[in-house]
Amino acid sequence: MLFRNSAFLLSLMGCTITLNAQTTYPSKPLNDTTRKLNEVMVRENRLQLPFSQQNRNVSIIDQEKIKSLPVRSVSELLSYVSGVDVRQRGPGGAQADISMDGGTFDQTLVLINGIKVSDPQTGHNMMNLPISMDDIDHIEVLRGSASRIYGINALTGAINIVTRNVKNTGLSATVFSGSSFKKKEDNGNTYANYGIRASGTLALNSSSHLFSIGQEAGNGYRYNTAFNNQKLYYQGKINVGKTDQLEVMAGYTHNKFGANGYYAAPGDKESEETVKTALASLSYTTKITDHWTLTPRISYRNNVDDYLYIKQTPDKFHNHHVSNVFDAELNNTIQTAIGTFGLGLEARTEHIKSTNLGKRNRSNTGIFGEYKFEPLSRLLINLGMYTNYNSDYGWQAFPGLDAGYNFYGNWRIFANLGTGQRLPTYTDLYYNGPTNIGNDQLRPEKSKYAEGGIKFNNEQLVMNASYFVRRIDNFIDWLKAKESDPYQPQNYNQVDTKGFTLSADYQFSGLSENGMLNKLRLGSSFTHLDPAFKTTMPTANFSKYTMESLRNQLSGTVNAQLYKVLDLTLTARYNERISKKTYTVMDARVAFKQRHYSIYADAANLFNVQYIEAAAIPMPGSWFSLGLKAGI
Repeated sequence: MLFRNSAFLLSLMGCTITLNAQTTYPSKPLNDTTRKLNEVMVRENRLQLPFSQQNRNVSIIDQEKIKSLPVRSVSELLSYVSGVDVRQRGPGGAQADISMDGGTFDQTLVLINGIKVSDPQTGHNMMNLPISMDDIDHIEVLRGSASRIYGINALTGAINIVTRNVKNTGLSATVFSGSSFKKKEDNGNTYANYGIRASGTLALNSSSHLFSIGQEAGNGYRYNTAFNNQKLYYQGKINVGKTDQLEVMAGYTHNKFGANGYYAAPGDKESEETVKTALASLSYTTKITDHWTLTPRISYRNNVDDYLYIKQTPDKFHNHHVSNVFDAELNNTIQTAIGTFGLGLEARTEHIKSTNLGKRNRSNTGIFGEYKFEPLSRLLINLGMYTNYNSDYGWQAFPGLDAGYNFYGNWRIFANLGTGQRLPTYTDLYYNGPTNIGNDQLRPEKSKYAEGGIKFNNEQLVMNASYFVRRIDNFIDWLKAKESDPYQPQNYNQVDTKGFTLSADYQFSGLSENGMLNKLRLGSSFTHLDPAFKTTMPTANFSKYTMESLRNQLSGTVNAQLYKVLDLTLTARYNERISKKTYTVMDARVAFKQRHYSIYADAANLFNVQYIEAAAIPMPGSWFSLGLKAGI
């Protein structure tokens, strides 16, 4: 039975309390930017469509859901999206891997406002993001091979985090603290954490600005898992003339944490890691003509990863990696009488200087071509190709096609074909350590993807049912023949995956005449995956990632608004992995809301379930927090 304990519903609400006060200028509340789900424009870099017209399996975490879910990190938010597998090694997103539909964490591309944040050193650093929950407008999750849209490394899908537009001037600050109320074995102190966040927005006649700063720290939840994370983020939009706009983005995060068992258990009990990431971009959107929009953009990402295998003896297996990524893009959208064309150029360089991986560099040059048209009424077709030249692997081409047809009101059938590529990371190629060694003979992974399904969208109900097949050639996994051997990545030949997804999001309003139940939102999703492995390596008895991928995933959320002031949220997530490991985790939130403030209580892992998401690392049990948020 998937939910053995489903009878408890709201029996435990925990003891997390957060006060939320907001004052804005003008008098409209600072967070009054909620839009209906179907109004969200999915922000691809060239051809953009509203959520209701998408021909692919796209999920949206909208701002209303972000505010209601009992989570405190972007990683935890993503765990409620069907097909997304979040494998955390610490609480609050201290270190998390994100994979989709049974793939590995290196096969998913993460973006902020369309800007790639992928790390050539390792996908373990992908979620070291400079933004906080308060900065996000919505998150777009595109499942399936997406090189045609985003380029390399979107092998199994892409996650685009879209920050909020500034509409009002205001300030806000948040302070919170939490604990599991369990004691540390060495000194008897209670495991606890705290966080401080502040943000300011400035809305002027010709520009808008968003700035946020934050810190979250704690002494962990078991031995050597203490963490300290600071974030800085700035976003500016400046209108130039009547049609043009300059956009500036810059962010920095400093993340230090105890890494007990994170990568090389059991020998890394005393490990410590510090990851510092800086991200910046500059883009300019101009209307060349009424039908031609041109957007050049440059971006830069710097990442410093400092890993101590034994922190008390830093000279032993001390890895220091510095990577720099430069990206220049030129995107065009051209509207014609026969359809819309999207044309793009991309140049990307990836450098690393490392005590372990050496000094390496490689470059990519890409060309995008896309075409959107309606050959018949209510039939929309998108097709295109991404052609890439990589300095290490040469020329590759990745075509794609999707089509959708609206029938019988808001019903839509859709189908898509996609291809993708994932380049080996520098860790895959060159790492040399006590329990892991690289393989410089690795070849890029390649995928072919086909999906079909049916959707329904209106103001109250969003439903999706789809089935996909995916083939990955040259699949990379870390393997070993016997327990005493080190892990080494190999092109594990071919992985064929079949799967289906059912999901629904239903919203009711004004359900009772006396005003007791004002809103009710129900969400649920189920994903089943059936992978088949064809390999020429029968002696590979141990796998780091393959056997831990998802088999079945079920999630559900219930959010109710009572008397316009009280919000209740209950969530549940069930995961079953190929290794037969299963777990169900439930969280809850209760919130009292007023126009300029709210008080809410969260409880994570209500029933203190003992479970593992990555490697052999036990996740925290029940966790409770207390906080205050105020604004002027």
